[in-house]
Amino acid sequence: MSPRGARTTAAALAAVAALGLAGCSEASPELRVSGAYVPEPVDGRMAGGFLTVHNSGEGADRLTSVSSPDAGKVALHTTEDGRMEHVDSLPVPAGGELELRRGGSHLMLTELSGKPVEGERVQLVLHFEESDPIEVEAPVESATHVPDAQRK
Repeated sequence: MSPRGARTTAAALAAVAALGLAGCSEASPELRVSGAYVPEPVDGRMAGGFLTVHNSGEGADRLTSVSSPDAGKVALHTTEDGRMEHVDSLPVPAGGELELRRGGSHLMLTELSGKPVEGERVQLVLHFEESDPIEVEAPVESATHVPDAQRK
């Protein structure tokens, strides 16, 4: 092959590779939230938050923070071996879900503006690495509420 032919072939391969990489970056998450609730806390100092983020898209995402006008701080927590730990983000897998539930990963709302009472709603704004924020109104349920999906 002549030097000119080799350059043309190399350029064509580079163009094909670039198109392939561009195609990979088009995979994006498609998020929705369901099952959000906040159990009525024992006192007005802190409350837990639970919900499921569904991702029907082909791209993964990460829940990076949550804010609320009803709480000064909202932390992301995991629970392993009965120990709660603060984390900076939680994965939302492509074609999967992130479940925040009792005994597992969850939200911890602190510096509450008032004690949430059963029947009220708590405003949450979920922030993601890739996707736009999602606003959620989480109903305040009884302190012992467990959704049917989590009952064994």
